[in-house]
Amino acid sequence: MNYWLVKSEPFKYSWDRFVQDGKTFWDGVRNYQARNNLMAMKTGDLVLFYHSNEGMEVVGIARVIKEHYPDPTTEDTRWAVVDLEPVQALKVPVSLEKIKADERLAQIALIRQSRLSVMPLKQEEFDRILELSEG
Repeated sequence: MNYWLVKSEPFKYSWDRFVQDGKTFWDGVRNYQARNNLMAMKTGDLVLFYHSNEGMEVVGIARVIKEHYPDPTTEDTRWAVVDLEPVQALKVPVSLEKIKADERLAQIALIRQSRLSVMPLKQEEFDRILELSEG
């Protein structure tokens, strides 16, 4: 299993809306590195859902339920989407400030490549964020 983090601005697509929808395809990715990360996702992989710009915090866990296929929002065949479903909200959201302050997360892509919207996580990074969510 692999672990990932996706970013969404809450005013465009929030965790609450995702939960209400029950599943979604993750579209709008127009960066090649982020697209390649989407294309590397496998069914069953776990994904942290991060609210960017507003909130700037990890708020939930999602799961990949369908591997990459052409992005239906564009005719440009270079872009892909995956289907995600919500698994659970974090007990306590984990802020970017808290992530930056944690030595064990110093190399996380969220800090090193802050503009990337879809990024891989090491299992220990994923697990550490979940630990921080426990309070």
